[in-house]
Amino acid sequence: MAFHLPSLSELRNTEFEIFKFQTRVMVMQGVVLLCFALLGMRLFYLQVIRHDDLLAQAENNRTAILPTVPNRGTILDRNGVVLANNYSAYTLEITPSRVKDVEATIDRLSEIIDIPLRDRRRFKRMREESKNFDSLPIRSRLTDEEVAKFTAQQFQFPGVEIKARLFRNYPFGHLGSHVVGYIGRINQKEKEQLEESDEEANYHGTQYIGKLGVEQRYERELHGITGVQEVETSAGGRAVRRLASKPATPGQNVVLSIDIKLQKMIEDLYGDRRGALVALDPRTGEILAFVSKPTFDPNLFVDGIDSESWKMLSESIDKPLLNRAIRGTYPPGSTYKPFMALAALETGKRSATEITNDTGTWTYGGHTFRSHGDAGLGPVDMVRSIVLSSNVYYYSLANTMGVDAIHDFMKPLGFGQITGLDLPGELRGTLPSTEWKKKTYKKPEQQRWYGGETISLGIGQGYNAFTMLQLANATAVLANGGTFHKPRLVMATQDPIQRVDRAVKSDAPVNLGYKPEHVEVIKQGLIGVAKDGTSARVFAGTPYQSAGKTGTAQAVTIGQKDKYNASKLEEHQRDHALYMAFAPADNPQIALAIVVENAGFGAAQAAPIARRVFDYWLLGDYPSQEDIEASQKGLTSTPIGTRRRKDDIQLVPSEGVVGGGKNR
Repeated sequence: MAFHLPSLSELRNTEFEIFKFQTRVMVMQGVVLLCFALLGMRLFYLQVIRHDDLLAQAENNRTAILPTVPNRGTILDRNGVVLANNYSAYTLEITPSRVKDVEATIDRLSEIIDIPLRDRRRFKRMREESKNFDSLPIRSRLTDEEVAKFTAQQFQFPGVEIKARLFRNYPFGHLGSHVVGYIGRINQKEKEQLEESDEEANYHGTQYIGKLGVEQRYERELHGITGVQEVETSAGGRAVRRLASKPATPGQNVVLSIDIKLQKMIEDLYGDRRGALVALDPRTGEILAFVSKPTFDPNLFVDGIDSESWKMLSESIDKPLLNRAIRGTYPPGSTYKPFMALAALETGKRSATEITNDTGTWTYGGHTFRSHGDAGLGPVDMVRSIVLSSNVYYYSLANTMGVDAIHDFMKPLGFGQITGLDLPGELRGTLPSTEWKKKTYKKPEQQRWYGGETISLGIGQGYNAFTMLQLANATAVLANGGTFHKPRLVMATQDPIQRVDRAVKSDAPVNLGYKPEHVEVIKQGLIGVAKDGTSARVFAGTPYQSAGKTGTAQAVTIGQKDKYNASKLEEHQRDHALYMAFAPADNPQIALAIVVENAGFGAAQAAPIARRVFDYWLLGDYPSQEDIEASQKGLTSTPIGTRRRKDDIQLVPSEGVVGGGKNR
């Protein structure tokens, strides 16, 4: 056997191959070590540095936090009658983000459950206003049969489910709607306001908020505090078991000062006529009746009002959504005269015994200001000027006082001011002054105050424009001798469990410092109106003595040479009928102001309603059905019919209000 010895070149090639192999091994070892190092660093980052964060995420994947919506508080009248409550019902809801074709899904759902066109339109509007992942109702208040039908086929409708919801209910519908208000779905502007006020978290799971009246003003008290539930979920997101919970705190009940029977009586007496009435306790400022006619049904707004109903309400010439008691401003007419007389006494511009000769007309700067049909009343002192409602007396007085002196006296009474009533939307009205005119008008010739403009102020015309709340509150000041109470609608909040009332704090009353003998002069004039003057026929035979003043205010301006003729004017252009009064005159327990729009003379149309209010409050009498029907037709110059006891009157929930739900 022969042996072959490797050459030098072959040995060198072998060594090079070994070197290459060893280099590759070392590189691979380095790569492996680097990978292990990176893996170790990643593990350290995930398990140590981000341990708490990832643990929370893992827990969140296993659990869900669900809001628990609190029961909204109930609204009650002063006698405990429920004006707004809740009931539970089932709704069919769609989450658009979980549905491929929403319209097709609704069409398929309508084969199982009836979905009216009205509900489809409402759903479309809500979808446009809401985020895509919100659960939106397509049908509310499902019957048990409808719930069973859908449940049997629910597997065919991903993203569609039935939920139990609380619904707001207004048992008496239109009655007192401007006071109670209503709730509606939270809009974008309200969402932004909640975010700014740090209240957003408290509205998780809630789609509704107070929109008007007490529902809006006392939203914080009525809403309650949202609770939470922590539940364990399956991989499919289905709740398996509850891990922890914090119960919701129900909203407080709100107790109003109004008497809903009195409220209903007044609204019935108005019938289809427009106007406003505010009655209050002059000793406390508590509102006893707060009427604005026409009214509306707040139940229409709970689920979202349909377009037809909204068009009917918003376009009506009678403006049923307008709260006339605080947003309707009217010239006070002759009801302003008692306050003008008090201003004259307090400022020393005129004494009670000073005589003015009423010739029927009064001339200033070449303009003739008329009285009642140009008929003169002859010599009148202050009391007689009120009883007979002398225009000439107050033309002269206004000229003597001047616009700014009138303004400065009337302002503390609340005329042309925000009274501070615990209800949103109050208008200030107009209490004119030279400064007011400068700020209101732009042209120099318009900014100047002319002496002739002062004359009409004396009889409650001209630029004067006040709310019935302002007139009623000023009447209460006269009744109690000169003390201003801030008017209020809510007497107390109430714990919904313990039913314990907590009185709502009110501002301290302000004594305006009137001299008692001056107030007494005005009261004697007002007593004379009800005893011998323009409202004497209406208040004949009452066992109590009342004090009041009728008024008739122009709705449109009539030329100086023209005489008022209602038959030649459109209904909305005719004079307003007004009345302000309090009773009993010697110990007032109730004061009021009333306007019946375009009804003519206050003695014929407004005073009779005041008479029935006083009979109810002081005697416990409720007008007969015959009396109410006569009033609705405007035939109310004298009380008629057999009276009923108010305690015998039973309030019945309005027809069409949802029933059968469980009140909470």
